[in-house]
Amino acid sequence: MNDLTELASADAYCRHLVRRHYENFSVISRFLPADVARDLTRIYAYCRCTDDFGDESGDQALARLRSWRADVDAMFSGDAPIHPVLVALRDTVERHRLAPQPFVDLIAANVQDQTVNRYASWEELHAYCMLSAAPVGRMVLGVYGVSDRRAGSLSDDVCIGLQLANHAQDVQRDAAKGRCYLLESDLQKGSVADAVRALCVRARELLRSGVELEGLVPRRLRTQLALYRLGGNAIVDRIEAIGYRTDRVRPVVTPAMKLTLLARAWAEGLREQGRTQARPQTV
Repeated sequence: MNDLTELASADAYCRHLVRRHYENFSVISRFLPADVARDLTRIYAYCRCTDDFGDESGDQALARLRSWRADVDAMFSGDAPIHPVLVALRDTVERHRLAPQPFVDLIAANVQDQTVNRYASWEELHAYCMLSAAPVGRMVLGVYGVSDRRAGSLSDDVCIGLQLANHAQDVQRDAAKGRCYLLESDLQKGSVADAVRALCVRARELLRSGVELEGLVPRRLRTQLALYRLGGNAIVDRIEAIGYRTDRVRPVVTPAMKLTLLARAWAEGLREQGRTQARPQTV
């Protein structure tokens, strides 16, 4: 394959996917070691690709998601994949012995998006987020070898908090796709702005779990997790600043704000490291 090996070419494709999509914060921190950054880039590319099959395929979405699910199942069964994202991802999956469930759950969430476009209650939306958001955190923890049950639960909270912040941000964009992630129960009680505010309140509550989570994980993961938590709160701040009217305008986190978040995440990681080292050791 010319000057590139198959794996190197696949990784280049994954990096391209990461660069071309806007996010509220840097999904791959510049402070990460190269090997971890590569693994997280592959995971993000998988998530991005799965979402694109669901969101950008029109009437072919279900067929493409079924085909994608078959390719993912085959990869976990040991077959050599063809799609470049799976070519790269297989190396990460095998080295870290990642479980298949989070990967197939994400596909299931996108399948659900094709038939469900409203959520009546928090219980319904939470169940959806357990498929669409929580799996991403489980993948990241797997890369770092974190299997603690409490850490997993806290990670679910943070990821769902991030998802809610994104849903609150994207009301106008989701409406153009015929979807609404604002709770019907909230809309029945007040205005769209009220429903957005309620979603933001839930997001902030869930994102608070990140503080405890960051104290349970390896040092080199803390900055990345703090970045997720701070990024989620930053977009909620932006939504609040426009009066929660995301049905009219979509607020964004500017590049300057992202740099500030990165510096804050780094500083908070250092503070947590200092607290950890200062704790008395038990025998």
